[in-house]
Amino acid sequence: MTECEKGEIITVLSVKTGIKAKRRLANLGIVPGVKILKKKSAPLKGPLEIIVKGTSLVIGRGLAAKIMVRCQGQCNL
Repeated sequence: MTECEKGEIITVLSVKTGIKAKRRLANLGIVPGVKILKKKSAPLKGPLEIIVKGTSLVIGRGLAAKIMVRCQGQCNL
């Protein structure tokens, strides 16, 4: 997820974490197949702000790096 640009729509392919982190992300709606909008990326390896199913979330860059995604292009908001 960290490699996609701000404003891109992202499709989650898989989550490569332990069971607790995977469960936490699933509770937030981040599961394979879901579409996410990357809203902001903080500088200097800070957290990412994303929109999942209409809800704005902030997740750390380390956790975001473990979410395997496909970047699909810019969204016009």
